[in-house]
Amino acid sequence: MSDDDRQRDETPGEGRDPWTQGPERTPEQARAEREMRQAPPAPPAPAEDAEALRERQRLQQMEMMDRWIGGVLAEQRRSRRWKLFFRFLFAALILASLSATLYSLLAGPPGSSAAAEPHLGVVKVRGVIDSESPASAERVISGLNRAWEAEQSRAVVLHIDSPGGSPVQSQRIFDEIMRLRAEGDKPIIAVIEDVGASGAYYIAAAADEIIAAPASLVGSIGVIFASFGFEEAIERLGVERRVFAAGDNKAFLDPFSAVAPEQLEFWQTVLETTHGQFIAAVREGRGERLVDDERVFSGLVWSGEQALELGLIDGIGSLGELARERLPEPKVRDYTPRLDPFERLSRQFGRVALEWMGLPRADSPLRYQLAP
Repeated sequence: MSDDDRQRDETPGEGRDPWTQGPERTPEQARAEREMRQAPPAPPAPAEDAEALRERQRLQQMEMMDRWIGGVLAEQRRSRRWKLFFRFLFAALILASLSATLYSLLAGPPGSSAAAEPHLGVVKVRGVIDSESPASAERVISGLNRAWEAEQSRAVVLHIDSPGGSPVQSQRIFDEIMRLRAEGDKPIIAVIEDVGASGAYYIAAAADEIIAAPASLVGSIGVIFASFGFEEAIERLGVERRVFAAGDNKAFLDPFSAVAPEQLEFWQTVLETTHGQFIAAVREGRGERLVDDERVFSGLVWSGEQALELGLIDGIGSLGELARERLPEPKVRDYTPRLDPFERLSRQFGRVALEWMGLPRADSPLRYQLAP
């Protein structure tokens, strides 16, 4: 046999005849090999039993149900905790309010330790003078009467720090001070801290004496009405203003409508009339102590030193200095009625609600107030 034939026998490849070439097999080996080639493929693994499948699905559903129930229970526990928290918070607020009320009843008003000794009866006028503010006429007048009726109160002191406010509220307090002054039982003194302007000075003018710090702002005897005119703005935006009123001038203060010349003239007379009321009250309260200078009533605001020169105040000082001058042992007692925090909260909420709903408020647009 040649080398080429030997190589073909050793290396199977193309052109090799399986019947004449290749290793020899016995008939049994050939038959076994043939049966192996002709045998069908092995069947796949038997499918899962139907009962086992149903059981597994049931277990999966139960597991999913358990997870859902667990989530619901966790959410309920969380909601219950928040409810308990807010209940405890509400109860704590109620208890705190009751405690403060009981304390005020048992301990008395601030400075009650001085009630049995000679003292100055102080009434605070703080912030904007308004029917809904702490400096309302009702609250200030109540404090004035309490301080006036106290036996050991040697003087009633209006401790003022206010830019002014409502003409009506200021006039009510002024009239009450003048009524008390007419009884002549004890002096009424106004002590101005940082600001005693406009409506606040209207109140102070009724006192027997006015004291202020050198840098206090005093005066601003005038009337102000502030608004805006948006008629051109809404025209540019393409907005139609719809106001229905009976009376030719009922809506003349509407900021989205133009003001006619005759309406402007009329409104100026209202301002001047109100200003005249202010001037008359100041002249009544201060009398001949005022200098003859029309600038006093021009709406200008003065420092304490300037106000002293113009006769708007009677002296330079403070509440502490006044107490030391008037009493051998300086003592003061605050007769300003306490504020109910829940009432203040409800009033503030009502005011905000009215603003959000666009409902009008009854406050006068005119102000005896220092312009911002």
